Amino acid sequence: MTLPFGEIAPHEYQALREAGHAPRLIDVREPREYQFVRIEGAELMPLSQIQQWWQSLDPDEEYVFQCHSGYRSAQVCMMLSRAGFTKLKNLTGGIDRWAVEVDPTMRRY
Repeated sequence: MTLPFGEIAPHEYQALREAGHAPRLIDVREPREYQFVRIEGAELMPLSQIQQWWQSLDPDEEYVFQCHSGYRSAQVCMMLSRAGFTKLKNLTGGIDRWAVEVDPTMRRY
């Protein structure tokens, strides 16, 4: 089955950041998780509040969604793809994989 959104590995997203071409990064975890540890520049938009924020997003903008492991962010990508968004990517492995591949000093949970 082909997913209606793309996927991007943490090291690939970091390379885009370093080149100055990174899409907007949205963290869909809960506020307590975001307060514990976060990827610099990530905007908090919890999955639990998606009904309050999804319509504020521009369907023409590129987005990368991330959570702890990639599961919740994949759910958000699926929901938004059903609403007509086409420029979506899921950060595979989430912030946990980011801590392994990109920033080993990052706290993990």
